[in-house]
Parts: sequence; C-alpha cells; structure tokens
Amino acid sequence: MNISLDLIKQLREKSGAGMADCKNALTEAEGDLEKAMEILRKKGITKAAKRSDRETTEGLVKVATNEDSNEGYIFQINAETDFVVRSEQFQNFAERLIQLVKAARPATKEELLAIALEEGGTILEALENLSSVVGEKLEIKQYDMLTSGGSVAGYIHGAGNIGVLVAIDKSGSAELAREIAMQVAAVNPRYISPEEVTEEEIAKEKEIYAEQLSKEGKPAEMIEKILAGKINKYFEEICLTKQEFIKDDSKKICDILGDAKVEKFIRYSL
Repeated sequence: MNISLDLIKQLREKSGAGMADCKNALTEAEGDLEKAMEILRKKGITKAAKRSDRETTEGLVKVATNEDSNEGYIFQINAETDFVVRSEQFQNFAERLIQLVKAARPATKEELLAIALEEGGTILEALENLSSVVGEKLEIKQYDMLTSGGSVAGYIHGAGNIGVLVAIDKSGSAELAREIAMQVAAVNPRYISPEEVTEEEIAKEKEIYAEQLSKEGKPAEMIEKILAGKINKYFEEICLTKQEFIKDDSKKICDILGDAKVEKFIRYSL
C-alpha cells in the first residue's frame, strides 16, 4: 500500500514518533491513522514524545579529528540521568555517532541529524528509537565542526564531561594543538588574547577596580598605576595566551606557541 507523506506527517505530529516508525505503523494499519497510533503505543514508540518537555541534564561530549589533523568535530549528547549515560547502549551509540560524523563531515547539527544510516533511517530516527528503548528523552545538545589550514586537535577530559577542539595556524602541529586543548579544558579561558577583549569590558573592569581602590583609601595618583596591573592580571585569568601553562607554570601559553597562533577554540562542558 502506498502511504502518502502527508499521512506520515500527520501521524508524526500526533505521536512524536520518527518518520520511519510512522510509515511502518501506517503500512501495518493499511493507512488507518487511529490504528497506526495504537500500533505505535503498543510498541512504546510514542513514550519518548511525552518526555519532550523533560530536562536532559546529563550527557557526554565526543570529539574526533580527520586523518590530516586539519578538521575536527565535537558534539554533546544528553540524557535525563547519569544511569542512562553510563549504559552500554548509550555509550555505543555515542561512539558510533562520532565515527559517522567523522565520515560524513556535517557542517551543522541539522545535517548531523539527517545523516543516513546503512540499515535505513537517519541519526535522528535512531536517536528517537534509542530514546524509546532506554525510556528517557535523548538529544544532541550541540555540534560544531572546526576546519583549519594549519592543525586541529581535540581533547576529552575524564569520562566526557568536558570536550575541546583547538585550531592553530601551523600545519603538522597536532600535538601542540592538543596541549593547548588540554589547557582550554582545564582553565576555561574566554578569549584567545587580550586583543579580543572589548574596550567596553576593559572600561567596566577598570571602573570596578577603581571603586574598590578608592574605598581602600588609595590616593588618586596611585590608582592609575595599580589599575594597569589589575587589568594585566585580569587578562591572565580570561585570555588563553596570557595564562600559565598547566604543565609548566614557569611558562605562558604564548611561550609554548612560539610563532604559531591559536585560530579558534571550542569548549563544551556539562
């Protein structure tokens, strides 16, 4: 029996189930919408849709890079509980997903979810099916791809609660990029260098520090000199290149980089 796309969409809207599940149910029900809905309910496929308003606060981050180490991929997949995140089914799905992403090279989360699977269906539909199996809402929370003319490396901290991608402008320097990725994971800088910090933000910090110093009774002529040191200290806290290297605090990241430059970093944290 030929099932129309419009009918499939109607059942999908009503049930929240995946397109493939809706088509199969309608085929089994010979086009009867109510009967197809009953089939989905019996299979438990509509349960995940009822969880759509629940929070997915647990999860893990996965990263990968291509063979040339000039392109990287990072995504965060979430569930409702740590129990499901630690389950073999969830872990296997996440690992398969990062391999599929590496092969397909999607540019956006939407493209990632639309990746076709060998067994039929898409990643989105596979995610919905797994959601029905584990009994929790699952979602791809975020995804990014990072490309460089130089080197890209990734780093995962712990069991996947923090993931980082870093691109530097020097080719053949994946190991250096990985060292920087570890730094980003550990220290969580907001900017690459002080040049990225806006004048407005600097002015705001100066205003806060000046007020603090004034309350401490510092004379006006001293405040300007102290402010310069305070702002430099602020840069060391928020700017990657100004930070002490976590593996050797006698050096700063700018020393580790040498003539290389960090082009961009992406950090996901649960």
